[in-house]
Amino acid sequence: MGEKKGFFSRLVEGLTKTRDNIVSGIDSVFHGFSKIDDEFYEELEEILIMGDLGVKATESILDDLREKVKANHVKEPAECKQLLIDSIKQQMQVGETAYRFEEETSVVLVIGVNGVGKTTTVGKLAGKLKEQGKKVVIAGADTFRAAAGDQLKEWADRSGVDMIGGTEGADPGSVVYDATAAAKARNADVLLVDTAGRLHNKKNLMNELGKINKILEKEYPQAYRETLVVLDATTGQNALVQAKEFSDVAKISGIVLTKMDGTAKGGIAVAIQAELGVPVKYIGVGETIDDLQKFDPDEFVNALFDVKNKEDNDEDADAR
Repeated sequence: MGEKKGFFSRLVEGLTKTRDNIVSGIDSVFHGFSKIDDEFYEELEEILIMGDLGVKATESILDDLREKVKANHVKEPAECKQLLIDSIKQQMQVGETAYRFEEETSVVLVIGVNGVGKTTTVGKLAGKLKEQGKKVVIAGADTFRAAAGDQLKEWADRSGVDMIGGTEGADPGSVVYDATAAAKARNADVLLVDTAGRLHNKKNLMNELGKINKILEKEYPQAYRETLVVLDATTGQNALVQAKEFSDVAKISGIVLTKMDGTAKGGIAVAIQAELGVPVKYIGVGETIDDLQKFDPDEFVNALFDVKNKEDNDEDADAR
């Protein structure tokens, strides 16, 4: 349990800037208004949109809040806070089958532009799956970035998993072909594929992903397919734009948000899910393997609003 608790406190800490950005504004609305009227909702809307939750998510959260306020006959703005928290949590549910790739033989394609922590994410995922007792093979198919292969090899060695490819300039398709053969020969549970991230040239990226998909369909049709897009949370709305562009060229099934600890734009997690209908499945708040965790909407929203459970409050009271 220690690691999980440790992650929650790191998440609370990591979301400090986002919290300052959103929550202090929301609190001032809850305490500054004497009644729940249009102006109250407008003010809330502005703060949520400014906090990078995005227009679509904000609208659906506020529609939900209005319904809850009516249904519960709430009259005091201050009583809306918990209802708002519940609405945001509802907006972010991940779904029952989100981690199906852990349960069966699967291929996980990891895509994302350079600099977002894509290769590191592949390495951390490999480590996490290995810890679960899975047999993992990594395909180093990001052969355009000089250091990608070396960086991935380091993670593979650290996690004790096999890696195929990673040579600069090699053909990504042939790396995936070889890695698929290796995964089958070694009875791997998961084949993790690190791909090149060149969104500025969408046509090349489409061709490349198309080629990789063809090889996988032909050579490994029995494997379950998962495509994760890695995004840097610090880029806020730009991360959302990237996610949309990637969803034009690939069938995305999940999002990994990195660098949550350095950003005032953590609300982007809510926006992406609402805009794309694709769940955030992992979030990263640091450099070690333990800093990448499955996304838990309840935990995230609690950390965002710094909602503590009773024991924490009792401890704080004792400390005072």
